[in-house]
Amino acid sequence: MQPIAVYDTNILFSGTGWKGTPYHCLELTRQGKVEGVTCIEILDELAAKLSTKLNFSSTQTRQRIEYLCDFLRLVTINNTLKIVDADPDDDKIIECAVVSSATHIVTGDAHLLKLGNYQNIQIVTAAEFYAQFS
Repeated sequence: MQPIAVYDTNILFSGTGWKGTPYHCLELTRQGKVEGVTCIEILDELAAKLSTKLNFSSTQTRQRIEYLCDFLRLVTINNTLKIVDADPDDDKIIECAVVSSATHIVTGDAHLLKLGNYQNIQIVTAAEFYAQFS
């Protein structure tokens, strides 16, 4: 069975800007070895980070989002799942994974990593994910 991964916002941010482990995880998806999934809420958060942290223009931001949409499957979430009390912004990552029947959430976020898994969805670092599927 092919793994299905939801990459959190910081993995997408790092993976499309630098050639580290998050980049290599996204490459697994781009190459079709892993199915990648995202939602509008994650992409909106990424767009905001690209704009504020990297001073991307609206054109640069749109191009980055379009690039990701070329190989990530977009799902719709209802924003009803409430799991991460310490950081409710992380709930969208888990809900995206649940809706898409993901096998993995790839993240560097301590609140998510602390969970370890949720409904049989493994929550792992980019290094762990890449080591398992490269």
